[in-house]
Amino acid sequence: MSTVITARPTPVGIDPRGPRVTATLTSVVLAVVLLTPTGLAAALLAMQAVIFGWGAWRGVQHTPYAAVFRAVVRPRLAAPLELEDPRPPRFAQALGLGFSAVGLAGFVLGSSTVGLVATGLALVAALLNAVFGLCLGCELYLILRRAAAR
Repeated sequence: MSTVITARPTPVGIDPRGPRVTATLTSVVLAVVLLTPTGLAAALLAMQAVIFGWGAWRGVQHTPYAAVFRAVVRPRLAAPLELEDPRPPRFAQALGLGFSAVGLAGFVLGSSTVGLVATGLALVAALLNAVFGLCLGCELYLILRRAAAR
């Protein structure tokens, strides 16, 4: 008896403008985290961590921010010319979860400096995506995939 190995199919593509809207909303939340007192900052960062976790687990297209994109932004736009592989943005969400978890741990354990620095790094990454369309997590995903293929 022989075993047939098949490649995993690529998941259905997503509108590439959706992750930029998600990054914009994430940037707003993370900026507010940096501007608020520690207790409220920790609560907001915990909320953002849940959203990052949701995006990492289910895919960025299933987050509340994606629902805002689909309901408010997408109906006002023409159809995208091409769709994007959802795996790189999903990986980026996992990285965002990691940074927000470190930041949240810093706030909860009394090291607001760690909380602020981790939040600031996540904010820089989100702003790069929101403003310039440069998804650092997506780029890292592609680099790791290429390295694994060697």
